[in-house]
Amino acid sequence: MNSGIEIQLWWLLALPFFFVLGWVAARIDIQHLVRESRALPRSYFKGLNFLLNEQPDQAIEAFIEAARVDPETIEMHFALGNLFRRRGETDRAIRVHQNLIEREGLNDEQRLQALSELGQDYLKAGLLDRAEEVFVKLLGTRRDEEALRFLLEIYQQEKEWQKAIDTALKLPEHAGHLWQKDIANFYCELAAIALSKGAPGEAQPLLDAALAANRKCVRATILQGDVALAEHDAGAAIEAWQRVEQQNPMYLALIAAKLAETYQTQGREEQGVALLRGWLAQYPSLDLLDAVFRSELAGNGAEAAYRLVRDELRRNPTLLGLDKLLEAQILVAPPESRADLELIKNLIHDHTRRVARYRCDDCGFKARQFYWRCPACGGWETYPPRRTEEYDLTP
Repeated sequence: MNSGIEIQLWWLLALPFFFVLGWVAARIDIQHLVRESRALPRSYFKGLNFLLNEQPDQAIEAFIEAARVDPETIEMHFALGNLFRRRGETDRAIRVHQNLIEREGLNDEQRLQALSELGQDYLKAGLLDRAEEVFVKLLGTRRDEEALRFLLEIYQQEKEWQKAIDTALKLPEHAGHLWQKDIANFYCELAAIALSKGAPGEAQPLLDAALAANRKCVRATILQGDVALAEHDAGAAIEAWQRVEQQNPMYLALIAAKLAETYQTQGREEQGVALLRGWLAQYPSLDLLDAVFRSELAGNGAEAAYRLVRDELRRNPTLLGLDKLLEAQILVAPPESRADLELIKNLIHDHTRRVARYRCDDCGFKARQFYWRCPACGGWETYPPRRTEEYDLTP
């Protein structure tokens, strides 16, 4: 009982002591911060204020003045160089970071950071050879992964696809990015080059490697059909293109036209039209509708093509579908009615041009043609082969 009372008294006596210790420690920290802040030029705080108020021009002038007053402030030079680069003043950014690299007294981490910033300056300026040289120096350092990512971007810009493959294979995979899709597309780029040079035999093993990297690579399967067609094996081409349905039926619109043409050259036109109509019924698509319409028109005439579009528009009403219906109706209308129909079609067509675009899933960039790689953000397979109108209508 008495010992319990003694412990409580001891704590009561100790509490003021600990409070005093905490107060002294806080005072020491505050005094240290005050001394550090007083050592910084006033223009440094002006620059920060301008940055917070989104006034980069004034911030740059303030940081230049601060760097002139205290040239030893390393972080200030990094901030200044980054501001120059973001504004597109790459020459000034390069000078800032080159001066940092040449400065004595930098520790290893600061020197690596300066090298990385200089490489990014060169990359932003389009000086890809110099940027590559800098990032190669960073390989094997603590900035190895960062260097690999920038090198991968450089090789994609330079269309050095084999180097891009080798670099991507060294990058660690994580939830944010799995590299199989990119690597498969790099192989597809090499295969497309081989095809364009009239060497389908060189393209085939590259496409096998693409599918080994990513078995869901629709682009590789489409190119396999192109290779078979280049080798005059229409049956193998059709078989390859039909495999797209199992991989991702959304991409059927990309092969519908050449599939129909290949069926036609084999004298199996009706079979081709039937296949495309079945796809259209199961996987509605405006681009697929256009391909089926052309095949129906060529095989069965204007009246059959008109009925096809009319039925599809009733099932999936869209402005682009209406535009196609008017095109079909003009073909079957009597001559005295065609002028009015063409006027209406032209009015509709002018409006539908705005919704007849593809849109990147990652950045929202819109384009009139389909891309495997987004021209804006550089993402691979981020363009669904759907027009903007039907894309917006999809739940």
